[in-house]
Amino acid sequence: MATMRDVARLARVSITTVSHVINGTRFVSPDLRARVLEAMGLLRYRPNMLARSLRLKQSRIIGLLVPDNMNPFFAQLSRVVEDSGFAAGYSVILCNSDGKLEKEQAYIELLAAKQVDGIILIATGGDDQIIELLCQTGVPFIMADRRPGTAKVDMVLVDNFGGGYRATRHLLGLGHRRVACIAGPHEAAPSADRVGGYRAALQEVGIEPDEALVVRGDFLRHGGAEAMCQLLELAEPPTAVFACNDLMAIGALSTLSERGLRVPADVLLVGFDDIPDARLTSPPLTTVAQPIEEIGRRATEMLLERVTSKEPIPHRRLLLDVALVERGTCAPRET
Repeated sequence: MATMRDVARLARVSITTVSHVINGTRFVSPDLRARVLEAMGLLRYRPNMLARSLRLKQSRIIGLLVPDNMNPFFAQLSRVVEDSGFAAGYSVILCNSDGKLEKEQAYIELLAAKQVDGIILIATGGDDQIIELLCQTGVPFIMADRRPGTAKVDMVLVDNFGGGYRATRHLLGLGHRRVACIAGPHEAAPSADRVGGYRAALQEVGIEPDEALVVRGDFLRHGGAEAMCQLLELAEPPTAVFACNDLMAIGALSTLSERGLRVPADVLLVGFDDIPDARLTSPPLTTVAQPIEEIGRRATEMLLERVTSKEPIPHRRLLLDVALVERGTCAPRET
């Protein structure tokens, strides 16, 4: 393997000059810089990144920890973080927790051991334990998508409560009163907030929420399909359904189709996220759109600001708005 000394000899410069070109630690004239880069290319020299990170105390790597990047929402978010990090000169290590606290903890310890410069975390639950662990590692971090209780940490969130409220008000505004909700996992804060918005919208028009109409799913298609089965088995099934994410809404849509029910003629349906598949269902899914690109971009920017700042930065909480996207799974109720 070529060494820095070999590059210096071929470029006819000092080893110090080669170091400054590689690390950007001092101005090097364009002519000398071009000679060093040409020599590196000819020798296929690759800097020892581990040694560089130990010396500079920077790895130029950030970690991204998500519950499941098979979920289109997290897949799209991961891509935005990767693109934003790459544009800023950082590589991204992607880890999946599979919704398991112990796996999440193991990955945080691994990322810290790899000396990443920072971590973007979408937590599965158990926020107090996770935040305590992150603070112990000393690695700068950002919480995205899911609020960590009352802890004072950097956060990039969306208005989940407002999204649940808008979705439910939309269904109520179309003339429906028997409105159900397919909730997400109990430990997921976004689900709790969306269900809270659902309840608030019902109470605002004088409808006391019926607990039989709130069925819990798992944020996956299968869970949405099963939840819809439970709702259809009620003595008085709902005529409209708000699902707390698009995957569960798509699962619910498949159950309705299998049972011979027409959407929106028999049952109205609204999802949450606006993943690409929401446009491809039959009929296309009405949903609450999250600003996925902005979440990923702003989370990366906030993390890198904290990583590179030489001055203390106060903890920041960014709340992004959502928007209702009307498509084919909703229509005014026939009278």
